Amino acid sequence: MKKQTRVAITAGVILLVVAAAAILYEKLAPAFAPETMVVTQEPGSVSNAGAGQTPTAQPVSNNATAGQEEAPDTKAPNFTVQDTAGKQVALHDLVGKPVIVNFWASWCPPCKAEMPDFEAAYKEHGDDIQFMMVNMTDGGRETIATAEKYIADQGYTFPVYFDTEQEAAITYGVSAIPTTYFINAQGNLVAYAAGAITAAHLEQGISMMSGGN
Repeated sequence: MKKQTRVAITAGVILLVVAAAAILYEKLAPAFAPETMVVTQEPGSVSNAGAGQTPTAQPVSNNATAGQEEAPDTKAPNFTVQDTAGKQVALHDLVGKPVIVNFWASWCPPCKAEMPDFEAAYKEHGDDIQFMMVNMTDGGRETIATAEKYIADQGYTFPVYFDTEQEAAITYGVSAIPTTYFINAQGNLVAYAAGAITAAHLEQGISMMSGGN
């Protein structure tokens, strides 16, 4: 009988905890309702092992809903990469303008598929937005030479950086490419997209960096 009573009490406590958590979620969720960035379901992304993944998009900086206080901004973590002249460049060196950080490799088909849109966006917005096309330079599958050859062959003019120490990839937890981060002029993460994005979605991310929807 005592055992049954203890079981009943334990079950009651569990139910109370679950109910309390549900109530707390309902109260807090509206305050953290994020901006939405929709990403196409194709052509996907590629892991370092070559496996395909379904692209997703997640907000990083949250906006307040009506009557709610604004959620704290999320500062973009810093990293250092190498430019085509061999100079070390830190992400925070570029803050002051919005920054688009795109992780890519020349062996990645989805990366290559979206690059014409990044080139077009760079030509249109390059005076107002910093573009960091960060190459996943592991020294084996991808080298500075293979990346530079691909960029030269395609005639791309956007700024390319080499993550030779994998510092940027580790800092941002990048396990599949392409992955794109949108950072506003204050250095806050606004949104990211895992997977190849279209020109329309790229423009949407640019609008989000400037406070648009």
